[in-house]
Parts: sequence; structure tokens; C-alpha cells
Amino acid sequence: MSVGGKKVLHIDRNPYYGGESASISSLEELYRRFQVPCPAKPMGRGRDWNVDLIPKFLLASGQLVKMLVYTKVTRYLDFKVVEGSYVYRAGKVHKVPSTEAEALASDLMGMFDKRRFRKLLLFILNFEERDPRTYQDMDPNRTSMRELFRHFDLGPDIMEFTGHAMALYRSDDYLDQPCIQTIRRIKLYSESLARYNFSPYLYPLYGLGELPQGFARLSAVHGGSYMLNRGVEEIVMDKGKVVAVKSEGLFRCKQLICDPSYVPNRVKKIGRVIRVICLLNHPIKNTHDANSCQIIIPQTQVHRKSDIYVCMVSYAHNVASEGMYIAMVSTTVETSNPEKEVQPGLELLEPIQQKFVSISNMMVPIDDGRNSQIFVSRSYDATTHFEMECEDIKDMYRRITGSEFIFEMGVEAKQIDNEIREVY
Repeated sequence: MSVGGKKVLHIDRNPYYGGESASISSLEELYRRFQVPCPAKPMGRGRDWNVDLIPKFLLASGQLVKMLVYTKVTRYLDFKVVEGSYVYRAGKVHKVPSTEAEALASDLMGMFDKRRFRKLLLFILNFEERDPRTYQDMDPNRTSMRELFRHFDLGPDIMEFTGHAMALYRSDDYLDQPCIQTIRRIKLYSESLARYNFSPYLYPLYGLGELPQGFARLSAVHGGSYMLNRGVEEIVMDKGKVVAVKSEGLFRCKQLICDPSYVPNRVKKIGRVIRVICLLNHPIKNTHDANSCQIIIPQTQVHRKSDIYVCMVSYAHNVASEGMYIAMVSTTVETSNPEKEVQPGLELLEPIQQKFVSISNMMVPIDDGRNSQIFVSRSYDATTHFEMECEDIKDMYRRITGSEFIFEMGVEAKQIDNEIREVY
């Protein structure tokens, strides 16, 4: 909004940037926040820690990276490539192949499946929406993904890791939807993977708290103002439209953008998410001692309706003391015993030094905000990437401005390579 010429005032009730997805910048503060007694044995210096409350990774060619490049927030950030992407099957953790050699050596597939899977990938990588000659006599808007898998003679095991570990679906609903959506997702995954080879994901040094700080700096350059540690006393309305916000003074406005916590009467609950932050003194087993990784546990492997996500970062990202690791297990709550639901993910992390459990409601706005000019974001989901949040950003931008947020047209692959500072 600032880059687009709007005069923007940010008010945050917290003394730090980032709201619900902030990074807590000392270990002592993290223990206080979750009301957990501090450990008897110190885990390094408290100020060495920056713990994300909602950790997520960025797809290297994904929408958020393109937004960061387009808005030039990248000038304030440094990234590291996440070292591996894994999938859980039959009680074991398997690496999602990142090269053709890894695919041939992978025990996720048998020899004949590997050949058929390669044909599917070649079809997807060569697929061009504007060139029907690449469709292989299939209509991608009418052919379901289940039918596409069947066309390449691929069974349930390949369908599972392709749909959940590459296309990043949370459930199997996509199988009976037009395959064009899944093709786009797998192309995005493949393009992101091709950029850095180890995995398709990036993570900012010093944690995700660097993202809102980067946007704050950019907003200030364009005339925006920030006020932290300021509670909102009242949202002032006139004839059904927002006209001001009271916060130790009166600030007049034509539009208001906020998260669900500021307007509980304008949102509804659609579910719950459980997240468990775990402090470790070791890497996760069977990940080749990776300093960072993601593990997806597909729903069918643990008899659920939605996937379980595990992500891990470490001292290598300047978010923990030397030799320490931070892992997160998250999923959409399905029962009255959420902590039992994430147990398969927690078992992969043992032994755990300390756990911090949070269960939060997933809230969505009850209207589009056009009448009141109050535009409310959706709550964060359980996934470990930002693609759904980016869809929400684009949808909000469309409702706020009446036009599309065109950021991808001006962001070429070469520009991403030039702008994203990746630290080895």
C-alpha cells in the first residue's frame, strides 16, 4: 500500500513486529509467554534465540519471494536454503528426490514406478497452458488429477507423495478436481527446487520476524508510520463505514486492514490448529544430520483427514544457541485430543529438551469488507509454506483497491537470483 502511494499508519498492540507470526527474540521471553518454568540447565545465551511462533518456509520461486522482490523488501533480508524435504511413509522418513540420481536411488518407488513417474514429471515440466500441443490429448480443465495419475499408470504410493510432498495439498480432495491446479503446483515446486538443488525452500536468517521488519522499513521509506505497543480502544464507524481508530488519540482513516483479533465480531471460526514448538540438541534422525528440513506426514499414513507438518531450523540460521535446533509440529485439529494428533510428528523428534504447545482458532472474515471498508485477513493455516497466505494477500488487495496485485509480471527468474541473497 505504501509503495502504491497510500498514506499508511501501522498500529500494533504488541511491543514487537509480526503479530500472531512474530519471532520471540529471547529464550526467557518464550518461557514466559507459554508460562513454562525456565530450565534448570541453561541452553546457551537467551539472546541467541529467535523462535518463530508460526514457522514457515518460502518456496524459492513462490509468490511470497516474488512479492518480496517486487516490493524490494529483499534488500533487508538474507536467506539460507533449507537442506532437505522429506516425506513419512510406513514408519520411516524418506527424502523427496531433488535430482534425477536421487529419484533413481529412492526407495519411495519401485523400478517400474520410477520410469512412469519420470514420464509424468516430463509431461508436467513440458506442459504449457497456452500451447494445447503439450496437453497430450487431455483437457487439463476437465481431466481430474486422479485420471491423470491413471493415464500414467501410477498407484496410490506415488499419488500420495506427489500430491502431498510436491503439490503440497493438505488432503486428497484435489484428486477429483481438474488437474490444471496440481500441474501448476508441481511446476512451482520443480522450479523452486531447480533454483538451489537441495530443496525448494528458503528461510531468512534471524527468523521470520525479519519479514515484517523488512516491510516496516520499506513502508517508512515511502512515508509510512509505525506505532508499536499501542492498544486499539475503538474502531469508529459512521453510517456503516470506518472513519477512525482510537488508540491513545484519534486517527482518521478511509480504510482499515487488520487481523481477526482486532475485530472478533467480523470473523467466524472454521477450525483449529495445534502447533508444538520443540527445542532440541540434535538434528532429526534419518535426515542426514540436516541443519534444516521439512517432513510431511500424509494423512493416510496416520489415518487422518489432514496432513501433519514438521519443520526444523537451527543455530545455522542465527535463531538458536550453538548446537541447538528448533522444530515445530503442526496440524489441523480433528479431535478433542489435539496433542495426541501430533504424536507421530513428535516421535520423530525424540529426545525433546522442551515443548511449547499452542492451540489457536482458524478465523475468516464474515464479509468482503467493501461496505464497511474494514478488510480482515485470514488466520494462518497449519502448513509450513506461505502459498495460502499469498492468495489471501492477493484477494485482500483486490477488495481494497478494486484491481489485481500484479507483481509476477515484472519479476523474472534472473531478477530473483539477483535480489535474493542466499547465504551458504
